[in-house]
Amino acid sequence: MTQQGVIEPRRSLEQVRMVKVRQLWRQPQVEDLAAEVHAQLEAAGALERIAPGDEIAITAGSRGIAAMPAVIKAIVNEVRVRGGQPFIFPAMGSHGGGTAEGQRSLLEGLGIDEGTMGAPIRSDMAVVQLGESPSGLPVYLDANAARAKGIIMVNRIKKHTNFDGDIESGLCKMAVIGMGKHRQAVAVHHHGSDGLRRYIPEVAACIFARAPILAGLGLVENARGGVAELHGLRPEEIVAREPALLVRAKALCPKIPFRQVDIGIVEYLGKEISGTGMDCYVIGRKRIIGEPEWPEAPDIRSLVVLDVTPVSHGNALGVGLADFTTQRLVDQIDWPSLRANILTSGNMERGKIPLPYETDREAIEAASFRERATATEALRIVAVRDTLHLEYLLVSEALLPDVQKQSDLEVVGDLAPLPFDADGRWLSPFA
Repeated sequence: MTQQGVIEPRRSLEQVRMVKVRQLWRQPQVEDLAAEVHAQLEAAGALERIAPGDEIAITAGSRGIAAMPAVIKAIVNEVRVRGGQPFIFPAMGSHGGGTAEGQRSLLEGLGIDEGTMGAPIRSDMAVVQLGESPSGLPVYLDANAARAKGIIMVNRIKKHTNFDGDIESGLCKMAVIGMGKHRQAVAVHHHGSDGLRRYIPEVAACIFARAPILAGLGLVENARGGVAELHGLRPEEIVAREPALLVRAKALCPKIPFRQVDIGIVEYLGKEISGTGMDCYVIGRKRIIGEPEWPEAPDIRSLVVLDVTPVSHGNALGVGLADFTTQRLVDQIDWPSLRANILTSGNMERGKIPLPYETDREAIEAASFRERATATEALRIVAVRDTLHLEYLLVSEALLPDVQKQSDLEVVGDLAPLPFDADGRWLSPFA
């Protein structure tokens, strides 16, 4: 409630007109995923190493990778054809509140469960220690996976939200932060972003040498979230080959195609969207004290996030990347899950609460007040559903000259006011 007599600092946006814009991505797409999974597992030598009766562990991460259920299902089928007994285990570090049940629930929300996959889910936070890395870091592995005859890893290769390096987020990170569960995540995150850069390849190499890894499937996504390329890698070649795949992934990843933005509006943050709720590279914000932001990423002066996805189960990590939010989002926060994730990473700024408002309109009008040095009709505003789905954008009229300069952007609607209902609720133009 606003105190009587206190002026709420907001500025109306009634004069602003917005239009939908589409990014015209022309990128590759794997059409037959099941066939490509077979080809890549065969190329990596994984299938010939599966004997009848072998228990084979298959990783499942916490990201909302559109193709992941289909890819995991195809792996399950390939294992069964050879008489193996597949099972799926969560490889997601401290996500899901750092609990076995929380991680199982997270997978269910992504469409990965025994019914859909045709294989049991073995979710347990227990680990075994495989030894130490050359630098003396303990090397852990999920206990269920360690007992299996073989492990097949599958993960998306992409830019990490904390640091730049030859190896960022992909098979190496899943081996370390994912398959090592909460215990390994804490041990490596303890050394900060520079520690992630240095120790993920080192610890991953130990895991690939000592764990029964059959193969790693590296997914390179196109900007629409489809699979552009699928690469089957033998364990001994993952560390050497992942850097080139990261370069390829960065070239294909979705981006906001404007350098300067006054107000950014993100409908949803979520753990299935990004490990940080919102992809830091997309919004141009790491919020790591002492770390510079990316100079090539958008400069968004005022960022508003409106809601958290249901699949996140209240883990609103990344809300601190925004300047303004809604009370609706704050009320959904599961603090034990958020605290576990934040304290594991050590990046405290990302869990802090921005200024919350009762309605979406009020939150966005507060951002407008902050940018009051710019006339409302001149505000450069961009709205997105989330930082993963960027084919369609809603942009203000002031950005139309920029749109017209780019051949890979097209206007697909008419100018209209910001989409609010009578109660100030944002009406998604991306539904």
